[in-house]
Amino acid sequence: MDHERVLALYDLRMRREVRPDGPDCRVEHVGRVVRMTGPAHAWNGVVWSDLDAHSADEAIAEQIRHFSGRAPEFEWKLYAHDRLHDLGERLLRAGFRAEPEEALMVAEAAGIAAEPRLPDGVEIVPVTDAAGVDLMADVHDRAFGTDSTRLRQWLLDRLAADPGTVTAVVAVADGRPVSSARLELVPCTGFAGLWGGGTVPEWRGRGLYRALVAHRARIAADLGYEWLQVDASDDSRPILGRLGFAVLSTTTPYVYAR
Repeated sequence: MDHERVLALYDLRMRREVRPDGPDCRVEHVGRVVRMTGPAHAWNGVVWSDLDAHSADEAIAEQIRHFSGRAPEFEWKLYAHDRLHDLGERLLRAGFRAEPEEALMVAEAAGIAAEPRLPDGVEIVPVTDAAGVDLMADVHDRAFGTDSTRLRQWLLDRLAADPGTVTAVVAVADGRPVSSARLELVPCTGFAGLWGGGTVPEWRGRGLYRALVAHRARIAADLGYEWLQVDASDDSRPILGRLGFAVLSTTTPYVYAR
C-alpha cells in the first residue's frame, strides 16, 4: 500500500468531499472548514479543516455558535497530519474536551475478506429492523458500558432511508446477542468504514471481533469497495494490525458539550 496516496485519497473523499451520513443531515463548506449538521441524535461536527494561526480561533468560535442549540454536543475530528499543529490546544482553550486518541487504519478489502471463523453455536444475524437494532443496542450497552439511545435512533433512520449504505450484524449464541458491528458504505469513494465492533465481556477472546471484520470485509469487497477504514482504539489496533491493517495517521475527537 502506498500510504501517502491512500491517506490523500481519504482526506479528499472522506473528509473534504464528505457526504451526509443520514436523513436530515447536511454537509456545509464554510471557509476552510467542512462540517456535518444533523438531528440531535446524529453525528454533528467538523470533519475537515485547513486553518492557520490567523484564522483558527475565529473559525472555532463560529462552529460553537453554529452548533449551539442544535445538538447536545458536537465533535471536531482532528488528525495528527492536519496542517495547524496547535489546533488541539486552541480547541481545549475554547472549551472542548479531548477524547482518547484513535488510529486511522486502512487495509485493502480484498485482502481482509474471508469466511468468518465462528465458535460452535454462534451465528451471524443481519440487522434489518427494529428488533435487530434492539439486539445490537443490547450488545453495545454491555460491551462499552455506554447509552446506545442515540445510536439506536440513528441506525433506525439509516435503515429506513438508505439501507444500501449500512450493513449491521449481530453474533448470536444460544439466542442471545454477544457481539455486533456495522459496515458503512460510502458510494463513489472506494472506502467502506468498519464501526462499532464490540463483544460482551464474557465472550471476549474467542475470535468474534476478527470474525465480524472478515464478514464485513467480504461484503465490501463483493460490492467493489477497495479500502476498509477503521478508527481503532488501543484495544482493537493490535488485532487489526495482525489482520493486515496499516496505521496512516491518528485522530483525536474533541467534543464540545453545551
